[in-house]
Amino acid sequence: MVTKRDSIWKSLDWMTVLLYLILVICGWFSVCGASYDFADHTFFDFATRAGKQFVWIVCSFGLGFVLLMLDDRFYDTFAYLIYSILMVLLVVTIFVAPDTKGSHSWLILGPVSLQPAEFAKFATALALAKAMSAYGFVLHSWRGAAQVGCLIIIPLLLIVLQQETGSALVYLSFLLMLYREGMSGIVLLAGVCAVVYFIVGIRLGDVPMGNGSASVGQFVALSLMLILALTFVWVQNKRWNTVRIPVYVGCGVWLVSLVVWHLWPVFNPVWTVWVLLAGALGWLLWRLVGTRQRVYALSFLFTVCSVGFFYSSDYVFHEVLQPHQQVRIRVLLGMESDPAGAGYNVAQSKIAIGSGGLAGKGFLNGTQTKLKYVPEQDTDFIFCTVGEEQGFLGSTFVLLVYAALLLRLLYVAERQPTVFGRIYGYSVLGIFFFHLTINIGMVLGLMPVIGIPLPFFSYGGSSLWGFTILLFIFLRIDAGRKSRMNG
Repeated sequence: MVTKRDSIWKSLDWMTVLLYLILVICGWFSVCGASYDFADHTFFDFATRAGKQFVWIVCSFGLGFVLLMLDDRFYDTFAYLIYSILMVLLVVTIFVAPDTKGSHSWLILGPVSLQPAEFAKFATALALAKAMSAYGFVLHSWRGAAQVGCLIIIPLLLIVLQQETGSALVYLSFLLMLYREGMSGIVLLAGVCAVVYFIVGIRLGDVPMGNGSASVGQFVALSLMLILALTFVWVQNKRWNTVRIPVYVGCGVWLVSLVVWHLWPVFNPVWTVWVLLAGALGWLLWRLVGTRQRVYALSFLFTVCSVGFFYSSDYVFHEVLQPHQQVRIRVLLGMESDPAGAGYNVAQSKIAIGSGGLAGKGFLNGTQTKLKYVPEQDTDFIFCTVGEEQGFLGSTFVLLVYAALLLRLLYVAERQPTVFGRIYGYSVLGIFFFHLTINIGMVLGLMPVIGIPLPFFSYGGSSLWGFTILLFIFLRIDAGRKSRMNG
């Protein structure tokens, strides 16, 4: 007779477990390489960071075992309770946590420090899966969208109040899951446009056109809004004749304004784009009244919100973001060079990775890491240790293992027989993908330095346990899929 415990081990996705073990082991060796001091006698001394990480790894294995032993229905039943407990903990952290490098996100529990924001991710994923799998839930309804939005925004805002902007941005990763569950592509388009408008506004907002009568940033951004407004209608209606006249008129006036500006530099071409944009908005309203088609209302609202976001980006950049965050963005966008300040981390990280060459300098032989040139080299910038000690080949191996894990999570999420399991699986996938993309991009200088850990590699118990809980809950839900299908 096959017991329930036996069936769990037979149904467990061992491929994912194997990838997890490979990453954890490689991560521990990377922490050893980044933090080892030749005065240390052993890697297993709890007084060293390598020794502490080893203890946390052993504890994470035990934690994963406990999560697998729980009934898979436990996570569905107590999803809201778990979420509520973590939200209360986030609130308490704001007032109780000491100031650590400008943030209030760590709870001191004797010799151990925990960061509740790392555990709030799996709690939010469970709550979203519970809400969206409920009978009668409709994502496209106002009620459904508001419920999902609140579940995501509440922890995001609480973490922002802890001065942990990087950790808060991770909650944008749930957009991947929402898109899989039928969220309109216009939301993703809005996100991409927001990034483009922000970059254009900050990078080109003060760049003059010609003699300074116009701003390159305003001209480019408003022109993009005009193009998108008409393109959106064209794509949705699938009829060129619908937008033919506005496009021809707009292109003609736009080109003429550039010629006039070239001949008469005092003329401001931004005025022309403003007139064209106002005309496009009027045309959209006229078509909306005449046809009652939803596409014209969406295009109108999208354009108005785009204008509002663009002109508020300057305020957000200078008044909302912290000075060090402003400098990091300026350095990333090439607006200034600060090799001894905000750009120091990335510059030293690139040097460390590049010095590794093809095969690397070998374990514990990295000069950049041994001489402590790279700040946070065993936490946020742990990947530079991999690049220096293991070289291009070792870095490629690590990235391939991560890619295999993401693809495996995608496969496992798609085979879930329940909506709850699928939504939670895609939430896990989105969180891992976001962390991996941002952290690696940050180390290579392709992303701003926002300070988020590399899963299973970065030093820290909260990070390791948080990712372990996130993954093993999904493995337990997946292990119970056969019993649910038979039931």
